[in-house]
Amino acid sequence: MATRELDGLTAFVTGSGRGLGRVMAERLAELGANVAIHDMDETAPAKYGEFANLAEVVEGLKRHGTKVTSVTGNIGDQKAVAEMKRKIEADLGDVHVLVNCAGGDIGAKGGKPNPNNALDIELDDIRVLTENNLIGTMLVCQAFVPPMKQRGGGSVINIASAAAHLGVSPEVVYSTLKAAVVHYTRCLAKELIDDGVRVNAVSPGATKTARFQATRVVDPNRMDSSKKSLNRYAEPEEIAEAVAFLAGPRARFINGQVIRVDGGFTIFPG
Repeated sequence: MATRELDGLTAFVTGSGRGLGRVMAERLAELGANVAIHDMDETAPAKYGEFANLAEVVEGLKRHGTKVTSVTGNIGDQKAVAEMKRKIEADLGDVHVLVNCAGGDIGAKGGKPNPNNALDIELDDIRVLTENNLIGTMLVCQAFVPPMKQRGGGSVINIASAAAHLGVSPEVVYSTLKAAVVHYTRCLAKELIDDGVRVNAVSPGATKTARFQATRVVDPNRMDSSKKSLNRYAEPEEIAEAVAFLAGPRARFINGQVIRVDGGFTIFPG
């Protein structure tokens, strides 16, 4: 296990009130980072029964002995992002590690779009998915990365998806937007190559979060993580470990890369 290699740093993880983001925030706190967590509103962590509210998540993370604060709001709203930045800096100081985890295949009505294929998905769903997955990631980067550039250091980890790397249907728009997040990651890394700010992405495969299990029919044969086969669903902690690696000094010369944490689901040349 790594030491507390993130001592003295502050991390902001969007979409961290529950699910993958919450586990990522916890791993960063375990490594010594002060952490700002985020969700749409205070009650969002209760949606799939993980936590009662955002305050409960904050209290849970404090057991690692670091400072924790929380912010709420829509990452696709520039004014809301600016307020998040103001509060985080007031509570914790400068952000050194930014994890853009908020997003998901969630349409205008709050669930998965229906229909959810390439030709029939409704325009309202396309717009909401774009705001949540691509525009939001870009707005958060525009707010939090310039101070990293000015200081000459920082790490940005954008969360994409294994679905960004192969053709899929349904979830076509979501997959397309995650592919855009991957390319935005490369472009931003190129833009900051002389400024000491590293920008990478993690593409998780199917992962056993509460939302994943509640919103689809799961394959019981892929639920057991104790067997040697990698033909299974990921544990959230396995995704968080890749994020923690990219956040810290062990990845100090890794930039503009995508780590696909999917057990080999998207194996292909190149």
